[in-house]
Amino acid sequence: MEKVPMTVGGFAALEAELKHRQQVERQRIITAISEARALGDLSENAEYHAAKEAQSLNEGRIQELESLIGRADVIDVTKLGGDTIKFGATVKLIDDDTEEEKSYQIVGEPESDVKSGKVSIGSPIARALIGKKVGDSVQVNTPGGGKSYEVVSVAFR
Repeated sequence: MEKVPMTVGGFAALEAELKHRQQVERQRIITAISEARALGDLSENAEYHAAKEAQSLNEGRIQELESLIGRADVIDVTKLGGDTIKFGATVKLIDDDTEEEKSYQIVGEPESDVKSGKVSIGSPIARALIGKKVGDSVQVNTPGGGKSYEVVSVAFR
């Protein structure tokens, strides 16, 4: 079984989602199925089929979350340090073309969310940043073309 690296916050979010799906969503769906059954003929009952579909999706996600949690390699980023970029680092970059400043934290695949500044350890930007230091120039091959950044700061928080 392959371990999945993730931060303490990412692990807590997965546990919270699992708890919600098991204790809240599961009960809501069971109630919806019971109410739909009471409406009669199940073969043409759209509410029943929708509730069964929701149940299937919820149970699948529960299994996925249980697997991720079981394989988690939780890394406390606050205990890491140094000036070299590695898993958990929060990195500030300057785009060489636009002079725009961007900030990313390198996290595990399950917790990545580019909109909130969290990039997966396997993403092109993270792979290009690993091992770099403040002042280094980084070339990133993205689906939209090549980008060039300068590393401005590295922090572990």
